[in-house]
Amino acid sequence: MSADLVWSLVKNNNAFLVKRSNVQFSSEPGNLTNLNSFKYSGLANAKTVDIASAPRGVRVTTQKVKKANSPAKAKNTTVIAKSRRVTAKSVANLIARSGYRPDLRKAALARASAILSSQAPKKAKVVRAGKGLRAQKAAAKQA
Repeated sequence: MSADLVWSLVKNNNAFLVKRSNVQFSSEPGNLTNLNSFKYSGLANAKTVDIASAPRGVRVTTQKVKKANSPAKAKNTTVIAKSRRVTAKSVANLIARSGYRPDLRKAALARASAILSSQAPKKAKVVRAGKGLRAQKAAAKQA
């Protein structure tokens, strides 16, 4: 089936559709921005890109168009576990510079950056001691 026909069938009603106030989101695999639109749809497009969290780094999954009829062989997965800058460069090379889906470059870089930010360890917050008279009184009460 053509991508346009598939999109006309699934755009208003599918299992991944999440309707909120004046916005329709989609939680399907292969949708980088989670917006319900033809450009980002993982159901309607033959070439899809999915960026997910790996135990260390990000996992970039692309779909092979010629293997669409054999689902076990249809996905090409690459795990990138490097620094933030090298990961961004690798994602851009996999998606845009190789000519796979150049229109998804910005969304893919944003998703990879968000995943790497979520994996970064939280910094410990340093609590400074108070300096004034009130702080000294409060410290004396607690001690």
